[in-house]
Amino acid sequence: MDVWINGEFVDDAKAAVSVFDAGLQHGVGLFETMAARNGAVFRLDAHMDRLAHSAEALRLSDRLETEPLAEAVRQALIHSEREDARIRLTLTGGDLNAMRQSGQGPSDPTIFIVVQPRTEYPDSFFAQGITAVLAPGRVNPWDWTSGHKTLNYWSRIAALQMAASMGAGEALWLTPDARVACGSVSNIFLVKGSQLIPPPAQGSQSANAPPPPVLPGITRQAVLSIAEDSGLTIVHEMPTIDDIVAADECFLTNSSWHILPVVSLAVAVKPDSEAEPHMEQRPIGEGGVGTATADIRAALLELIERETSGASCS
Repeated sequence: MDVWINGEFVDDAKAAVSVFDAGLQHGVGLFETMAARNGAVFRLDAHMDRLAHSAEALRLSDRLETEPLAEAVRQALIHSEREDARIRLTLTGGDLNAMRQSGQGPSDPTIFIVVQPRTEYPDSFFAQGITAVLAPGRVNPWDWTSGHKTLNYWSRIAALQMAASMGAGEALWLTPDARVACGSVSNIFLVKGSQLIPPPAQGSQSANAPPPPVLPGITRQAVLSIAEDSGLTIVHEMPTIDDIVAADECFLTNSSWHILPVVSLAVAVKPDSEAEPHMEQRPIGEGGVGTATADIRAALLELIERETSGASCS
């Protein structure tokens, strides 16, 4: 398999970055995960705009050119000869050693694009839903990198591994005041009556409010548009754990699974000070995949098909 790295296609076995690369040495970098269907990337421009915004906001690069980068993604997809794929674009701070030797400012970033088969999930995930657990840590609303898709994913991956060991499909992250912000690799939505409730993301916070530690997901934005068209009222607020359990429905979004229903929340319960804590599953709504979730998922899949059909990169 070939990967695109700094303007060239290289066999993945021979692809390499400098040991002085800022992404390797300090985790300085950003990435985008995209879905390709019918030979086209769903909302590629939106992914590139988000990447450029984060690169500038985090002072990684203020001269990222999105059009050539989008074209590189399209060429990588064509080169892969895949119609449906999972695409990851990674942007790092570049070679720190080159910067030191030149005595100048930031070096050119390292950019690589990997096109792989799309991730297949069991049908039961979508027909029956999954259980979520709470991550063992907290998201930090005072961390200026929060709400951006940085390379610092160690805690997220560890939480996902913990969730998998408990038979759960995702780990939800709380803020310091015990509000649910997001999943490890997803945005979260609640359905309550005619309301769709997403936590506010970067750019959707109220005036004079600090930026929330929630990624403005590309799939998240598509879902918000679908929900508005369907007549649901959008209410941006960070729910509590009790709010999730009391919701009619709950689902997660990202570019890989699109919409994933959550039908229960597993929480640690300690009946008294001497008892050992145990995990207790609390159903959400009626404990099954709700009508609104199923309808929004169907509409999203139709939207992806419509926007990518006839728009092939080849």
